[in-house]
Amino acid sequence: MGSWTATLVVFVLLQCLISFEPVAAQGSWALLNKNAGISSMHTMVTHYGTAIMLDRTNIGPSAIKLPGGRCRKQPAERISKTDCYAHSVMFNPSNTVRPLYIYTDTWCSSGQFFASGMMVQTGGDFEGNRKIRTLMPCPPSGNCDWTELGENLATGRWYASNQLLPTGLRQIIVGGRNTPSYEFYPKRKVGEKFFNLGVLGGYDNLYPFVYLLPNGDLFIFANRDSVQLNWNNGRVVRAYPQIPGNPRNYPSAGSAALLPLVWQNNFGQAEIMVCGGAATGASRTGNANAPASASCGRIVATAGAPKWAMQNMPIRRTMGDMINLPTGDVLIINGALNGYQGWGKANNPALNPVNYNVARKTFQVYAKTNIPRMYHSTANLLPDGRILVAGSNTHQFYTYRGAYPTELRVEAFSPPYLAGGNGAVKPAIKAYPKALKYKQNFVITFGIGRRVGGVEVNMLSAPFVTHSFAQGQRLMKLKTAAPVKAGANWSVGVTAVPGNTIAPPAWYMFFVVQNGVPSKAVWIKQNN
Repeated sequence: MGSWTATLVVFVLLQCLISFEPVAAQGSWALLNKNAGISSMHTMVTHYGTAIMLDRTNIGPSAIKLPGGRCRKQPAERISKTDCYAHSVMFNPSNTVRPLYIYTDTWCSSGQFFASGMMVQTGGDFEGNRKIRTLMPCPPSGNCDWTELGENLATGRWYASNQLLPTGLRQIIVGGRNTPSYEFYPKRKVGEKFFNLGVLGGYDNLYPFVYLLPNGDLFIFANRDSVQLNWNNGRVVRAYPQIPGNPRNYPSAGSAALLPLVWQNNFGQAEIMVCGGAATGASRTGNANAPASASCGRIVATAGAPKWAMQNMPIRRTMGDMINLPTGDVLIINGALNGYQGWGKANNPALNPVNYNVARKTFQVYAKTNIPRMYHSTANLLPDGRILVAGSNTHQFYTYRGAYPTELRVEAFSPPYLAGGNGAVKPAIKAYPKALKYKQNFVITFGIGRRVGGVEVNMLSAPFVTHSFAQGQRLMKLKTAAPVKAGANWSVGVTAVPGNTIAPPAWYMFFVVQNGVPSKAVWIKQNN
């Protein structure tokens, strides 16, 4: 056999292995709600365990009306100037839906939770382009709702990304369509405007990936380029090497995750992983059939001479979501195998989630869903360890016929760590502090059927998820002592993170993880 023939055989075999789905794929899916009323374009999990779901307003009727005969009268609205339908809901994973009232268009907007737990939501399209909205979450039995503020952004923001800053009281809003700049909310001084940033120019640069680094600077990635920005003085500290391969941001729609920050290096190393996206040129030529990218890159943004380390996913993907799991792994879910973001611009849905083991740098294909989650879909970690999956609307309006109809169903994916066979070693948190200060030593008490393997305590933020990017997502692995017996339970000593550049003040989900099996999370407020 000639060398070229042998190479071809190996290539074909590798392709077969990449597309191979195990007979007994792990994980399971459950339908939570057949009709949530809206197709969620933006999803946020509150510290009450509920989910704020949000779509755009200029779509005409949704599938759920505002309560009590209430209607939105918006003279600037382009579709329904009098609109009696809700475009946002509060979803309880126990399967209740409550309509929320939103006044201006939130299409392709952005957001972040403040330290208090209040969601601050910014920008959008048309009359919502410069708007700022807030929602202070309440218990599931409450009636909290959106409030539209009188103040505006310095400039319109459509397809921007937000990041909470170290005080927990201010966020930076980065980029947007034809807006290669950033600004702050609230402003740092009266009359402050916006600041231009060159990396945000060009094409395939929307919804930039933005992460707070351990030294307080920001890592900002757009298209294939990235920089370290000192937002205090507006100086670009350095430019990183360009990631190999295809473009990664909207409309090419790769995704990204900040890998776990760990106590072993005093939380000083920040590594970012960027995966998938559309083929080079696909979004500019309108090629909805171009195969999506399978490539992933990891870069240590805090290294002295950082470089991209590349590897391939087992399933190519555009419009995927990358979600930090309580174990420290990353789940890659949703999206399509071909095309790019936009109405009808992609096909061949990616139905199998893929798990990425950060330490081993290995992928595992999980059980598939039967519901395509394409353009305008979301994925969020729930406190019980499941992944809440919602949305998908590949059409300009709510369209229930044809290929990939508007999706109103809400699902939950349970990773293998929630399998029933792990019940004997699944921790159940019994006692914990309700709030923490930085560097604080504290104790978490947990019940367990059988003690086996190591114990970790991991804290995870609650991000604003939209358009393949979980804004504000981060995971910290905390320093823990060896568990000790405490009556019928076990106790573990834990040390809080050292400062607000590691975990800005906010509500976080805390998981006890034993032998790779997480507890149900408790919400603890990290204070300054």
